Amino acid sequence: MVRGLDHLVVAVKDLEAAGRAYSELGFTVTPENRHPWGTANRLVQLDGFFIELLGVADPALIPEPSGNSFSFGAFNRDFLNKREGASMLVLESQGAVADRSGFHRSGLQMFDPFSFDRMANLADGSTVKVAFDLTFVRDPLSPEIGYFTCHNKYPENFWKPAFQSHVNGAKGVRSVYLLAADPSDHHEFLSAFAGQREMRATSLGLELQTPRGRISVLSPRAYQLLAGEAAASSVRGEIPQIAALEIACSGRTAREVIPADRLFGLTLILSPEE
Repeated sequence: MVRGLDHLVVAVKDLEAAGRAYSELGFTVTPENRHPWGTANRLVQLDGFFIELLGVADPALIPEPSGNSFSFGAFNRDFLNKREGASMLVLESQGAVADRSGFHRSGLQMFDPFSFDRMANLADGSTVKVAFDLTFVRDPLSPEIGYFTCHNKYPENFWKPAFQSHVNGAKGVRSVYLLAADPSDHHEFLSAFAGQREMRATSLGLELQTPRGRISVLSPRAYQLLAGEAAASSVRGEIPQIAALEIACSGRTAREVIPADRLFGLTLILSPEE
């Protein structure tokens, strides 16, 4: 299958402040939820895609990776020791077994299977059960980015219309922008990860269209031309990295770019809905 964008993990040092900043931009932000491995999140739900604002709530609960296991908590803790920003790119899944079979055929480096469930807090104070199967893979050429697919076992409990209504008109994901010295280096991995053989090379870099949004890989110069000088100058840390997220907003007539240094390490582009 060709996998669409599912969500973006944005690691932040102050989860409450990050939630407040997104609320001030006109997003509806979910209540805080806790993972059993020491992290906490607040979400911005769009149409089938969400932003996961993630913080470390209890470092003592974070397991260290061992063998072929992947520690979500440790990866994001270590990421935050270097900087804030988008730490992980996540694609949708119809099932972990199919994902693992496809990734194996493509020769991707996979970690051990991982599943979990938890209770989710709703806006009215009630709780519901959510559960996920995660398939983590690794791109040796972009070790600072985490990649996995996410199979949502109880979508009816997870997605809520009240959480998907935003004052700023945000509707859906348009594009995730990765920054790389040589975008062509990442063609093979991203093609296998997304299950999409067709990828367009442009004057700016690489562009892969998924059933939900695009993945674009840009050189630093191309990113400056696309996002502007303020966004380009706010890039911190090593590349490759996830630099920006573009969201389509109804009722908007002009494009707005909020640079990463004003929004916890991730540049946000709000564009008119087409």
